[in-house]
Amino acid sequence: MGNGNGRSDSAVLGTAVSFAGNRLLASLGAAERALFEPLLQPVSLTRGMVLFEPGEDVEQTHFPGPGVVTSLIVIMRDGRAVEAATIGREGAIGGIISAGNKPAFARALVQIGGPAMRIETSALEAIKERSKAVRDLFSRFADSLLAQTMQSVACNALHALDARLCRWLLTTHDRVDGDEIALTQEHLAEMLGVQRTTVSGVARLLQERGLISYSRGRLVVLDRARLEHHACECYRGVRAHLRAVLPERREEAPEEAPRSPA
Repeated sequence: MGNGNGRSDSAVLGTAVSFAGNRLLASLGAAERALFEPLLQPVSLTRGMVLFEPGEDVEQTHFPGPGVVTSLIVIMRDGRAVEAATIGREGAIGGIISAGNKPAFARALVQIGGPAMRIETSALEAIKERSKAVRDLFSRFADSLLAQTMQSVACNALHALDARLCRWLLTTHDRVDGDEIALTQEHLAEMLGVQRTTVSGVARLLQERGLISYSRGRLVVLDRARLEHHACECYRGVRAHLRAVLPERREEAPEEAPRSPA
């Protein structure tokens, strides 16, 4: 059965579920959702997928769903790489610039795959032109992304590797479903900009402290509270700023019907 606009009821339901699974999309009001709905496409992101490379025009914007983790990675001339930002279901990959050329500065890489919604960036720009609320929402997300990037610069320069690793694990744990995180030592080393042997030693230390268990690319968070205690201040600072500039939308509870007199 259709819904009057050429889309099946199942397609509309799937879009509704995906709206709820992404913090940016869930923040949209009914009028703004109506602008997005006919243009969003459900996609499945797989681990290792590159969404864009440095210098490429960002033609598509992705909204990660539950459990998906992506990274913006800066590549050096000699091939070395380091993560500049982590983006999951709280945000979007692409779509920050609203006019003109949109060349990417970093590589967008899928670290943990799963469901997402995709829209042509040109279509997103048209929606921004029509809706001040959408422009404001993406400006807020851009602010939170900039804060994360700036904090990463300070963190990489000033904080010990074990505290940085705890921060990164917490950031990823926030975006996945459950306590298990699929990670290789090579991936951890790239994200932190260190040698594999270095990150292996630090991960072993966290395991000996009972904070995590780790073997063969399978990492499990055992004690979230202690992991937060050992993390540097950067994790809490970025999380607090995100909550301040992009608070989660709470669905209003329906008003209680008046009771009949006894």
